[in-house]
Amino acid sequence: MRKIPFDKAKLEKIAAQWPTPFHIYDAKAIRENAKRLKKAFSWNKGFREYFAVKATPNPHLMKLLKEFDFGSDCSSMAELVLAEKVGNVGDKIMFTSNDTPAEEFRKAWELGAIINLDDITHWPFMLESVGCPQAAELGEHIFCCRYNPGPLKGGNAIIGKPEEAKYGFTREQLFECYRQMKDAGVKRFGLHTMVASNELDPDYIIDTAKMLLDLVADLSQQLGIEFEFINIGGGIGIPYKPDQKQMDLEYVGKGIEAAFKACIAERGIKPLKLFMECGRCITGPYGYLVARVRHIKNTYRLYAGLDACMSNLMRPALYGAYHEIVVPGKETCGDTTTYDVTGSLCENNDKFAIGRVLPLLERGDLVVICDAGAHGHAMGFQYNGKLRSAELLLEEDGSVREIRRAETLDDYFATLDFNGL
Repeated sequence: MRKIPFDKAKLEKIAAQWPTPFHIYDAKAIRENAKRLKKAFSWNKGFREYFAVKATPNPHLMKLLKEFDFGSDCSSMAELVLAEKVGNVGDKIMFTSNDTPAEEFRKAWELGAIINLDDITHWPFMLESVGCPQAAELGEHIFCCRYNPGPLKGGNAIIGKPEEAKYGFTREQLFECYRQMKDAGVKRFGLHTMVASNELDPDYIIDTAKMLLDLVADLSQQLGIEFEFINIGGGIGIPYKPDQKQMDLEYVGKGIEAAFKACIAERGIKPLKLFMECGRCITGPYGYLVARVRHIKNTYRLYAGLDACMSNLMRPALYGAYHEIVVPGKETCGDTTTYDVTGSLCENNDKFAIGRVLPLLERGDLVVICDAGAHGHAMGFQYNGKLRSAELLLEEDGSVREIRRAETLDDYFATLDFNGL
């Protein structure tokens, strides 16, 4: 049975102040996890994790991670502003977007962010967007390109096969774009890829680093440029299912260290910084969606209807994803039965679990949906007029504070004009 950082009495006390549903994050566990990641890659003096803001875009969590010198991986205007608000500017931002509008390039440029291009046509578009800077100014900024290895690298179920993905440059396009950058006056370069999501095979992550190291060596030799870093992306998964194992970060760290040493010795490249942009594996296991059973329905199946729905956590509906469900106070209950756990959205795929064996449920029972700390609240939406829930932070001393209030009907109607109806 999955352990959670609060018992029924504690949750009832929290729910008395912040009605369900709500998301709650465990600050102590997130900090311990951040320390573990940094330690696994401490052999690399320039190592930096750029937290993927898209996973959990809350400035309070971003500020918590800033304690460990984590930067911000941003992919939109809102995410750039969040990074700016918590003091992550300059090279503390990795701006990786796609189909990018001019105003986002301008904002990233103004913040001094590392600009990671997704397509060869984005280079002239970016230059035009920021006012066609001269060579001297370009030389002060760091630029990067996102590599898509196509059929040379396997993908996985969430992100798809690289050759079918909309992201990144081909190998030939990379050489041409870096050549154009060099000719324009750029002096500071990085290389990036992101080829998998929620990957649990540690060797896959190590092989990704090897692929980029070899490519850096080829680019450096053919174009006469030096790279400051490789960014191996995120994609490190978490064990959503009980039979899955946590990623061995220490094994990954040692494997990439060996690859760095071999490439530097054998191919003579300049020592590089290692960057990552994990989101899910940082906060994912330490966030929980807390809800109450609203109705028990018995027709062709037995349904446990919650006061949360897929607008609070859409991964099960979107990916068929598994999330463990704990019923506080009934962890050792001997009476169990099989439920479809559902929400109230007018969509039949609004289900958190299908055919799940759980303790015998009653109206009013609290349920905790685990591993909702990334791509949970962030992917919320307002179909059916559903309102986004509050986000809470469980502090290390056991206190709880609100880090995002729940939406109200006034919020939902704020952009409408009822005058003249």
